[in-house]
Amino acid sequence: MKDYPDRMTMEQARAFQADVLNIVSQIPWGRVTTYGHIAALAGWPSHSRMVGRTLRYSPESEHLPCHRVVNKEGRTAPGWSRQRVLLEAEGVTFKSNGHVDMQRFLWEI
Repeated sequence: MKDYPDRMTMEQARAFQADVLNIVSQIPWGRVTTYGHIAALAGWPSHSRMVGRTLRYSPESEHLPCHRVVNKEGRTAPGWSRQRVLLEAEGVTFKSNGHVDMQRFLWEI
């Protein structure tokens, strides 16, 4: 098994989850950010997939604007067709390839 030098302890994982949920709560209406940006802000830049898992499996995320998180190309989460509807309701536009127009709508702290 490969040794991962940036592996989290349980305490770090709990802090990461709290940080992710806090960051997502701050994404402004009509803007999006990326899984990778959230991971970097939380101090773990190589853990963008863990951001997605946190949002998917944390009961607290149900009350957060998770629909405002997309991948670095502006793609929405696979299998969540409502995400695009929610973003469009906030004025977020999509390019012809179905990706969010990241130049216009990307939010970075």
